[in-house]
Amino acid sequence: MPILSNDYKPPFLFKYRHINTIYSSLFRKTKPVFFKRKRIETLDDDFLDIDFIENSSKKIVILCHGLEGSSDSKYIQATAKLLSLNGYSVAAMNYRFCSGEINRQLVTYHSGKTDDLHAVINYVLPNYESIYLVGFSLGGNLVLKYNGDSLFSLSSKIKANVAISVPVDLKGSSIALRRSENTLYSWRFLRTLSKKMHLKHHQFPENLDIRQLKKVKTLTDFDDYFTSKINGFEDAEDYYLKASSKQFIPNISKPTLLINALDDPFLSESCFPVREANESSNFYLMTPLHGGHVGFISKGDFYWSEYQILNFLDRNL
Repeated sequence: MPILSNDYKPPFLFKYRHINTIYSSLFRKTKPVFFKRKRIETLDDDFLDIDFIENSSKKIVILCHGLEGSSDSKYIQATAKLLSLNGYSVAAMNYRFCSGEINRQLVTYHSGKTDDLHAVINYVLPNYESIYLVGFSLGGNLVLKYNGDSLFSLSSKIKANVAISVPVDLKGSSIALRRSENTLYSWRFLRTLSKKMHLKHHQFPENLDIRQLKKVKTLTDFDDYFTSKINGFEDAEDYYLKASSKQFIPNISKPTLLINALDDPFLSESCFPVREANESSNFYLMTPLHGGHVGFISKGDFYWSEYQILNFLDRNL
């Protein structure tokens, strides 16, 4: 599908990409969401905590958060609220070690771990007629990869997908995040990721060399020494190559919308799959001039991107 036009015009101050990014993450106020938590056991004797809003609907949206996020992330809370108000049930994933409790196995989560998403889909399949997948940042990469990598047979109940602010080329994004303007974001990610590795070391002292943390200066370093090693990749390069969703976009068979802002500080030029959109009959791309990373601030209780999610899902009922 060709590139879709958009009407996103942020308030003047939020035309600066870092303000749009930081405000939505740190200062946004959201109305309380009342989830019901259910624990899913995985095939490798681990668990996933999923937070549900169930309203007797036969259609459900699975929400996938970004790096070091959770169902408490403000963009998840707001999107869940908007969708539930408009007749959708919601299942907000918490990846391994993201629900407030350390997971049992050494492996945690990463940008390409679609088997856990598949487990959640299988869990909701018997109770719903229509399933929709919505992902943000890392979660968006999961959604796109799941739909295109052919590792799992896609259920006919999956009707459409939306992905927001997605580093579809993980290597390109990792390079973009090394820019000095992104130091604050990298520091925040590395702080929480490092804490988790210390806890994992206590859990698996013989399997995790915590001394490598002294060498970690960037997210690429972290992926090289930790993400890749504990998840079966050779190194960061191998992880980025295999987990990036861009290569799988041509295989997507369900209506899918990707919204990546042109001023997103996390994204490289390679994260805007224009050619793939132009050559696909199912993949739609929207590239607003502004928006930052999972920002898209607008007036009212809900943001512009959240209304785009609702509109796209409604068009593909």
